[in-house]
Amino acid sequence: MQVVLLTMYEDDAYVLEALRAGIRGYVLKAQAASDLIAAIREVLRGAVYLSPGISEAVINAYMAKTELPPDPLTDRERQVLQLVAEGNTTKQIAQILGVSVKTAESHRTRMMQKLAIHETASLVRYAIRRGFIKA
Repeated sequence: MQVVLLTMYEDDAYVLEALRAGIRGYVLKAQAASDLIAAIREVLRGAVYLSPGISEAVINAYMAKTELPPDPLTDRERQVLQLVAEGNTTKQIAQILGVSVKTAESHRTRMMQKLAIHETASLVRYAIRRGFIKA
């Protein structure tokens, strides 16, 4: 049976679990209008369809039959990530954490390098997918 799942959950663990359960199409509700018909067509022709934005880590883990890679961030980097995702500036983050602006910027830079993310919007998407904040 070919199944397309329409869901609001874009967390990597949910996507991987769905693929392992046999879901052939995974469409995020936020993209349903543009993706649902394409997903149905792809699944009917025997392919797998994933909404754009599903992380490459999920695809790699599914294809290699492995688990998702562990979160590479330190506790402090996770704190900074959450604060960035909540809309705080680097100066505000420094004040909240009781560190210098330079230290807060250093945490942010290191975190972005580890995640290979280059803009704040992508950091926010990562934070949502990892469950640090809710959309």
